[in-house]
Amino acid sequence: MKIKKGFNLRQVGGEHIVIAGGVENVDFTSIISLNESAARLWKEVVNKEFTTEELATLLLDWYDTNEATALKDARLLVHSWIEAGIAEE
Repeated sequence: MKIKKGFNLRQVGGEHIVIAGGVENVDFTSIISLNESAARLWKEVVNKEFTTEELATLLLDWYDTNEATALKDARLLVHSWIEAGIAEE
């Protein structure tokens, strides 16, 4: 999967916000905000193909957690990115 082209991560007032870079992507009905971990993952995989398992591996490298929790969190994050229309399989 990958992050869709035209979406960029910006830090605004201490918040990590995903914004659309082109008019075709503009949807002002919702703002996509990422927590620190999700923003860190975004920065690692933007402009690259990635898997849920790769995201989980990054979480395991960065945090004191177990494999099951990292994989569950990665799956939830990927699902939320796809649902928000900012990532595609």
